Amino acid sequence: MEIAIASAVCPAISPCSSSKERQQQPLRSSRGLLRRSTLVSGQKIMADPRWNFHRSVIKAVKTEEHVAREDLPVVRVDPLLAPHQDHLKYRFSQYERRKRAIEKYEGGLEKFSLGFQKFGFNYEDGYIVYREWAPPAQAAQLIGDFNNWDGWSHPMEKDKYGVWSVRIPDVDGKPGIPHGSRVKFRMQKGDGQWIDRIPAWIKYATVEAGKMGASYDGILWNPSEDQRYKFEHPRPPKPVVPRIYEAHVGMSSKEPCVASYIDFADNVLPRIKANNYNTVQLMAVMEHSYYASFGYHVTNFFGVSSRSGTPEELKYLIDKAHSLGLRVLMDVVHSHASNNIKDGLNGFDLGQQTQESYFHTGDRGYHKLWDSRLFNYNNWEVERFLLSNLRWWLEEYQFDGFRFDGVTSMLYHHHGIHMSFSGRYRDYFSEASDVDAAVYLMLANELVHTLYPDATTIAEDVSGMPTLGRPVSEGGVGFDYRLAMGIPDTWIKLLKEVTDEHWSMAEIASTLLNRRYTEKAIAYAESHDQSLVGDKTLAFMLMDKEMYAGMSALQEQSIIIERGIALHKMIHFLTMALGGDGYLNFMGNEFGHPEWIDFPREGNKWSYDKCRRQWDLVDTDHLRYKFMNEFDKAMNALEEKYHFLTLPLIVSSAHDKDKVIVFERGDLVFVFNFHPETTYEGYKIGCDLPGKYKIALDSDAFDFGGRGRVGHDVDHFTSPEGIPGRPETNFNNRPSSFLVLSPARTCQVYFKVPEDAVQSEEENEEPAASVLQLISQSAAQKDLPFNFMDDIPDFSQD
Repeated sequence: MEIAIASAVCPAISPCSSSKERQQQPLRSSRGLLRRSTLVSGQKIMADPRWNFHRSVIKAVKTEEHVAREDLPVVRVDPLLAPHQDHLKYRFSQYERRKRAIEKYEGGLEKFSLGFQKFGFNYEDGYIVYREWAPPAQAAQLIGDFNNWDGWSHPMEKDKYGVWSVRIPDVDGKPGIPHGSRVKFRMQKGDGQWIDRIPAWIKYATVEAGKMGASYDGILWNPSEDQRYKFEHPRPPKPVVPRIYEAHVGMSSKEPCVASYIDFADNVLPRIKANNYNTVQLMAVMEHSYYASFGYHVTNFFGVSSRSGTPEELKYLIDKAHSLGLRVLMDVVHSHASNNIKDGLNGFDLGQQTQESYFHTGDRGYHKLWDSRLFNYNNWEVERFLLSNLRWWLEEYQFDGFRFDGVTSMLYHHHGIHMSFSGRYRDYFSEASDVDAAVYLMLANELVHTLYPDATTIAEDVSGMPTLGRPVSEGGVGFDYRLAMGIPDTWIKLLKEVTDEHWSMAEIASTLLNRRYTEKAIAYAESHDQSLVGDKTLAFMLMDKEMYAGMSALQEQSIIIERGIALHKMIHFLTMALGGDGYLNFMGNEFGHPEWIDFPREGNKWSYDKCRRQWDLVDTDHLRYKFMNEFDKAMNALEEKYHFLTLPLIVSSAHDKDKVIVFERGDLVFVFNFHPETTYEGYKIGCDLPGKYKIALDSDAFDFGGRGRVGHDVDHFTSPEGIPGRPETNFNNRPSSFLVLSPARTCQVYFKVPEDAVQSEEENEEPAASVLQLISQSAAQKDLPFNFMDDIPDFSQD
């Protein structure tokens, strides 16, 4: 076949921009710093050497123009940053200047981040000492249950830094403020008016039970030693590949209610473990008074969301996760704060100058789209507050890291509003960049990784800013991963606007590969964003109303249901296998949760009907939801077995006419046939390593709701291709090939049988069981879900 190739790797295209934005950008040749698919004018994509990346080796390409100058290490990694080195050096110098100042005046970053031991309520030598930073206050008092809300009995004193304090002695050997007491900070404004606020560093806040419309009160959380939860299980080690289960505790029950931390720990965590995830990412942990904000309008940064329980109950959840080998990340919101005055940090803004406030003044301190306040990251006490906040969650609750929300808003003065990031580097490094915010994020990443080297930090950044995922020591911002936010947008666009018989395999592969290989990414097909009211889950988008009556396995499935389940499996697995260095799934999407998420609000008459997870759908044996769930288990199990997301990647074919994508990761060969009708018998696929291959995973297996057309006991022997040493004479630039059966709308993974296993088979005349067979046999024998792989031979080292 005559094949026409148009090769172009394009760092001028943002790895996180939408499909529409990418299509509008012209192609420009580069040094290949993105994993970018070749764009095809013919029928097939062949292997491009730029798609073969070894994670352990990063080779920087330097032109003569760049060699002579003294580069930051991050510029040596990505030479395209050279024209912006002045900006990067300035950013790094500001980070170093700030760090030196902290060392000089606070004794270092680690001591600086212990602000919770000074501010808020602490027990010191027989006294409860309360401190609050509030420079504009003319006078201040501590009020609460303990003094019958009489502030005159507990006036506070102010120091030269604007910090107010008061000491409350023990009474009869017991703390002067009992555990669980309601407390507030009362301060006097310049006009003489007294106002009440919840302490900024409060560890718990809640409303008065049974009182409609009650405002939040701060709660002094100081349980006795025998009431404190004591962690029993160590943090699990950092996984080779994070497979993240994004979850919202409050909406995790099948009942229309707000679920508790205990309920989530006992009923949901085992499901996550059974599906072979290794990390849980918890949303909406920080207290937020408006439930429908999904936890993103934080009112109390050190307080756990009281709707789901107490601080000790959250600790139980995290300890339970650790006992199951699950790490727990927290969705931390340092990009903005709730606009609420009476129960939020915004209540401390009395119109003072920004250096005496948590927020910027004027327009710079207000996010127009989010209706929220924006931090002044150059303020000393703001840095103390936020850095201490990270340490608090790490140490008090044993979180294993963070997913930082709204990083795009932090990085730019325009906050990404009405911006279309093209991928041009000048979009990222200009006067629009907020250097103060970048410096804060550098300090935050340095602190987290210094305190806990195995901690994981992930940036939610839609702009695709270069250097975000490089170490601070190189001049980067320091995140371990960024979210590959362009991928779900692409799937939604395809499902809404293009029938799948017209999908371009080249464009799909291009989108999934479109990222900087020097910075790790977390891929996902859909998160909570794709499920919110006004949109639909992928499963609901694929099958819609058919899901209400057509999901019974006791009846013949309709064309819509068969297509929907098949594509749901393929979309999620292809996203995992090609899209990044880790994988994320939102709670319920693993089994194709229908409908959408809608929090109780006035517009839906305060209904919880769509603010829950219908676990009974996947638990009901005769419903087809179980098939998508079983496949989710299996693809996670396959990744756990081989860690294929760390292996070299080669895409040998993305054939638009055949609708087939073929690629290799190490010894594994992946075949995705998106054709809606055509099943290929004896379909030739290329591979690197000669030998015998067998099925490792098959979406068409009966266990996954398929038709069982692919034989799992079939041996596939390779044939040599072309002239050794001359890739252009090979098949799809691969030196070997073998033939497979590829049914329509299915995907298969083949593993190379190790030579010693082949020899053993010949001697014993017994074929080696495939990974898929062994998983199924093990599950059947133990009556377990399709998850544990202890009985599978370890082929990963061969």
